[in-house]
Amino acid sequence: MKPEQLRNQILCADLVWIPLALAAEQAVCSKLHSCQLPLGPSNFVVYVVCTVFSWVLLSENMHLDGFRGGWRLSALVSHLLLAVALLMVLLLAVENVSGRYAGRLTLSLFSLFLLIGFLAIRWFALKTVLRRYQKGNVHRVVILGSDRLATELAAKFNHHPDLCCEVIGFLCPGAEASATRPRQQPAAGAATVSTMEVIGLLRQHNVDELVMSHAPASNEILNLVALCRQQAIRVSLIPQPYELYLSRPILLDLGGLPLLQLGEMGSPASGRIGKRLMDIGLGFVLAASLLPIVLVCGATLRWFTGHAFRWERRIGWRGAPFSMLRLNVDHNPQNGSRFERLLWQLSISELPQLWNVLRGEMSLVGPRPEGPARAHFYSSWQQQRLSVKPGITGLAQVHGLREEHASEDKTRHDLQYMLHPSLLKDLSLLIETIWTLLLRVIQIPKRTVAPKPTQGMVPQPISYSPITQPFPEMLQHAHRTQSGSD
Repeated sequence: MKPEQLRNQILCADLVWIPLALAAEQAVCSKLHSCQLPLGPSNFVVYVVCTVFSWVLLSENMHLDGFRGGWRLSALVSHLLLAVALLMVLLLAVENVSGRYAGRLTLSLFSLFLLIGFLAIRWFALKTVLRRYQKGNVHRVVILGSDRLATELAAKFNHHPDLCCEVIGFLCPGAEASATRPRQQPAAGAATVSTMEVIGLLRQHNVDELVMSHAPASNEILNLVALCRQQAIRVSLIPQPYELYLSRPILLDLGGLPLLQLGEMGSPASGRIGKRLMDIGLGFVLAASLLPIVLVCGATLRWFTGHAFRWERRIGWRGAPFSMLRLNVDHNPQNGSRFERLLWQLSISELPQLWNVLRGEMSLVGPRPEGPARAHFYSSWQQQRLSVKPGITGLAQVHGLREEHASEDKTRHDLQYMLHPSLLKDLSLLIETIWTLLLRVIQIPKRTVAPKPTQGMVPQPISYSPITQPFPEMLQHAHRTQSGSD
């Protein structure tokens, strides 16, 4: 089953569930003898039609199938919550404009039934996909390369179970393998074969596709690609340098020569104005509601440390420095008090930055600002994250990346966010941030203890698994021997 077919089936199941959910809500209200008047046949049809039409538009714009962008439960729940909330706002508008009374109780129960059904549909779709992995009915993939990009590519495959691809190993020349593991023993299950035996090795493991994580740099690799195509092994290639993906690529065919055009991505003025209005409106609401928490925490810190707040120098939009306000708590305060570790763990120490949002120096959602010491060593690729206002939270933060992580790792997520900016995505990330903080609350007892330092640890071979189903570790590396170099 292709990913497009899976997404269409999920959408069809959603559309079937919509009238069933409204009928179930009517049945529950009648059994509870609610004072809410039942919907007449004409009103029932009108609300179903409006819901179906709106859900088709929301599904296409918000990628509500749950698989696009990688399967993550937190992202799925936040997207569905936001979409159902927008749907209820639309139905309330229909009620007020048309005069077709439905009632708040009807719409509330209807939204609850919709949310439960939509989650169940996607859970069933995930179980169906994972069942294919258990049966071995998957597309077997080998990645040509063993560097960081190859590892990231394998992880991307595993975050997309809808592709039904099983990464069974890596294939790389001996020189590359020795360069990537100069002090380590060969991985368990590694194979050393000559170049002419590579195709036989791929056929032995029933490989369906060879994915090249770097551009072919030798005639040997070109010959390998030609042999794969002759053996009906599909070949895919990541365009290089792939770090330029902060643009929408357009593939042109110039007489058989593929040309990949990378156009500049710029946020329209309307989008910037809308984002600023959301920052002011929602930022003011959050600042007013969270002010008591900030004041209590600040007073406690002043009692124990002598200072409630601190200003930290950060690099913001277009490289302009600014002073970021936060509670007087160190980053990752392993030697601090339990109270300080709690403030850092739940990101309560970052709440005063709502002041920076209201001043226009930051946004609610965007790349986290870093200090001048880090920003000074930004590469040209990393400097692209400075083309938008920094934020209190962002895509990198909901993926678990914080101050102690490398700027390069965070930049990949930040650029992915900047590629398709929208207010709906910002609202979804804010909801997902709440989910992330709730998970931190659960993990507080075991994460507030400072980890013990380890020395001499040798990285283990990476094994990949889609969600919770483990892949069998088969082929790890096939190295070109010296005897086969001729």
